[in-house]
Amino acid sequence: MTSETLADRRIPAGNDFLTPEAVAALTPAELTARIAALKPMIAAASAEAERLRRPVDEVWNALRATGYFYMYVPRRFGGLEFAPQAYIDATLAICEACPSTGWTASFAAEHNWLIAQFPEQTQAEVWGRTPYVIAPSVAAPPGKAVAVDGGFRISGRWKFGTVVMHADWVMLNAMQDMGEGKPPVVRMMLARAEDVKVLDTWFMSGMAATGSNDIVAEDLFIPEAYSFVVSEVRTGRGNGSRLHDNPLYAAPMLPQLCVTAALPSVGAAKAAVELGRQRLTVHTKMGGQSTQVDKPAAQMRLARADLMVRSAELSIRQAADENLTLSALSDEEQLPHRLRLRAQIAYAVSQCLDAVRTCCESSGSGIYAMDNPMQRILRDIEVMASHIVYDMDVSTELHGRSMVGLAPNSLLT
Repeated sequence: MTSETLADRRIPAGNDFLTPEAVAALTPAELTARIAALKPMIAAASAEAERLRRPVDEVWNALRATGYFYMYVPRRFGGLEFAPQAYIDATLAICEACPSTGWTASFAAEHNWLIAQFPEQTQAEVWGRTPYVIAPSVAAPPGKAVAVDGGFRISGRWKFGTVVMHADWVMLNAMQDMGEGKPPVVRMMLARAEDVKVLDTWFMSGMAATGSNDIVAEDLFIPEAYSFVVSEVRTGRGNGSRLHDNPLYAAPMLPQLCVTAALPSVGAAKAAVELGRQRLTVHTKMGGQSTQVDKPAAQMRLARADLMVRSAELSIRQAADENLTLSALSDEEQLPHRLRLRAQIAYAVSQCLDAVRTCCESSGSGIYAMDNPMQRILRDIEVMASHIVYDMDVSTELHGRSMVGLAPNSLLT
């Protein structure tokens, strides 16, 4: 048992889901327009979200009302089953207004793709109870799973519980010991949010508003049907590939994650470029006689930042589409493509980070005032870019090893 403070989370009441008719009528363009209409509200609440260390309830409820979280729920279970490009369009609109809220929302929507990897009966039960799922998916450090009659008993403490502050379900990675001489099997376990503890541990200089607190489970029973073997989904061979006639649900897992987590960096960088552009029209450096808008150096910095963001977004969009094709390849053929896509997306995130830094470097000391959104964007993207999948040393080493015929030296492939 732990004596640490419990987080003040909000398990959804479950009384605000859209009607099936309202979901069926939604188009990608309409959904993106609904999100875009919320951008002023989301941006205005970003400082309060950082203070609360979680998304603001009114903002989160407004996002629920748009239908955003239905995007990756299969149509056969009442969802939208939108393509990745539609997901990217709608998500970027949130991320431009508040990167941390966008980070949380993007994972919440995308994690319904993970629900599609559970057995068919489980999908029907889960989406029958909650037409979309708000759930963290946590992997580090993995918990321990012990096989018992009908399922597993799991225990563990997982870090980086993005989405958990407004969750109704939780997904927890746990390792099952298969006996002497055999490698452990990593399983994803699904449980109700009220069956775990959430500790108030998320005190961060950036991404504070994501509320990614620690999650604790203690000897929690998980029915076998509420688990899946992660290695199958890694290559696009999970239940989703067999149950749903859409390449989305057969996409390999890691590039899918990389795209999701990269979008807040693109949104942050887009917002920084616009703030930087506005700043040039009013900022006069001490001793200068005109605003920065007239200075070629400032103009070139702004242009470089803009081009880095545009390049990054195009690269991420291309990776999202290419990932849909990889399950047609054998596991051996697929691996170098997965490693390249990881490195490609990591490079795109590094471009977004460089774009934000470039905007900040030309904007003077005033942007570091706590009431200036630029400083929050910088702190948020610094932390976002530290995610393990965007570690440039690791991702480029893996890609380089693949290029010269060497096996990966990491399990995260």
